Amino acid sequence: MDNVALLKTLYDAFGRGDMPAVLGAMSPGIRWHEAESNPYMPSGEPWVGPDAVLHNLFMKLGGEWDGFTVHPKTFYGAGDSVIVEGRYTGTYKATAKTMDAQFCHIWDVKGGKVTRFQQYVDTAKFCDVVGAK
Repeated sequence: MDNVALLKTLYDAFGRGDMPAVLGAMSPGIRWHEAESNPYMPSGEPWVGPDAVLHNLFMKLGGEWDGFTVHPKTFYGAGDSVIVEGRYTGTYKATAKTMDAQFCHIWDVKGGKVTRFQQYVDTAKFCDVVGAK
């Protein structure tokens, strides 16, 4: 499977809530970077390993949002990297505010496993929705 096909499969699995498939595609040492100023990891420092991504991000998204959805639109293959443009939508439960924000994701893949993720998103919009300063 080529890298673009792999990432399309992962977004589909995430959309279905198939976290074992998503986590299973990550290398044990994946470095997951949220955008700087993202309220889930404002420093932009990476989480390392699938368990860190699960507990620090995926479980929070599932518990804190109604209908949080990732809508990938365009995939660009770039050798060992895949760039994905799309949108996030959902309603943050604590504020009842809805989000519709553009994102760009950069994924690095080696040996059929995701080794690195970098998110870019409108963090001002994201922070407003979740009530973060």
